[in-house]
Amino acid sequence: MSEWKECKLGELIVDKSADLQTGPFGTMLNATEYTIEGTPVIAVQDIGENRLVYHKFVFVNDSTAQRLSRYRVKENDIIFGRKGAVERRALIKKKEEGWLQGSDCIRLRFSDSVDPKFASYQFGTKYYQEWMFQNAGGATMPSLNQSVLKELPIRFPDIIEQIAIASVLSSLDDKIDLLHRQNATLEAMAETLFRQWFVEETKDDWEEVSLKEFISIKHGYAFKGNYISTEPTHLILVTPGNFRIGGGFKFDKFKYYTSEDFPKDYIFKAGDLIVTMTDLSVDGNTLGYPAFVPENYSNEVYLHNQRVGKVEFKNEIGKYFLHQLMKTDDYQWFVLGGASGTAIRHTSPTSICNYSFRMPPKSKILEFETFVNGLEAKNKKNQIQIRILTALRDTLLPKLMSGEVRVD
Repeated sequence: MSEWKECKLGELIVDKSADLQTGPFGTMLNATEYTIEGTPVIAVQDIGENRLVYHKFVFVNDSTAQRLSRYRVKENDIIFGRKGAVERRALIKKKEEGWLQGSDCIRLRFSDSVDPKFASYQFGTKYYQEWMFQNAGGATMPSLNQSVLKELPIRFPDIIEQIAIASVLSSLDDKIDLLHRQNATLEAMAETLFRQWFVEETKDDWEEVSLKEFISIKHGYAFKGNYISTEPTHLILVTPGNFRIGGGFKFDKFKYYTSEDFPKDYIFKAGDLIVTMTDLSVDGNTLGYPAFVPENYSNEVYLHNQRVGKVEFKNEIGKYFLHQLMKTDDYQWFVLGGASGTAIRHTSPTSICNYSFRMPPKSKILEFETFVNGLEAKNKKNQIQIRILTALRDTLLPKLMSGEVRVD
């Protein structure tokens, strides 16, 4: 097996005048330069955990892309967020080649001695994540200086072993991605059926009712800040950050609790329907949206934290029906219209429960519940597999990247 070498990041990138490249600061585009399809525009909010997430993906026309070719992002480039979440990065795929927007992104392009997949996984280890934050400047918001980033120490084996290591990790990620896509398909099937039955085929004789006739919403508990930690324990605090944009549970960026001293009636059960009462995003992308508390993995306990509401049922209404109802545009506009705050938006149990809708026949709701229950059973099985594979990948990652475990 080869010995591992060590050097600085700046020694491994190609075309040093253009790499560690940020997008054009303050570049203004005419409205006519944006298109429905064309060359993707990649912004800092699109950078996730080793992938792009496309929160608000837009395109530019071919002539604009040519004019801004200096800021072109190609397959196997790695892009970082330069400000804020500096630990996030994305390895660009062929279909994601586009234009790097704004000065908040940094692009890396490596020489042939480094496998881009290997490098991207290496940046995901705890050592490099901590290095990013420790060397980021800025009093209120972390900011990566390009000259400092060039000093990042990189340790790597020869290219053959790099490719082998990346292959092991990417095979796990490919399986995880497949399961995520399966679940996205299952969710889309439920959404499509709901929209067809209860939106497009709404009957005029359906009675107008409000949510307060069927549910109440319980506030969470103010868990003590000195016991909240980012180091994993079996006690997981469910926060507004655990809600996906548009609804659904998000499993990254958990916060944990280190004390057993709290009221035990603030422990969630698997399958509880919850809503987020606070949103930190500019557009209110998660405010009032629902999610189901996931199945317990290992000995996990999910805690009902403040600013998260627990839906408690008073009268019969299907929970899957309600879950889809709380994801509709009409519901979101209602919640945002009654929200308080500007930079940080808040809603309340009273505001949510005042939402009104046309109540379908119970037989139709029951038919919908039966259908979606089968989809949810498959979704839950996939989610458990995802978490097992993710734990395996996260266990292997530091061992492979340190050379503790070697791969042919």
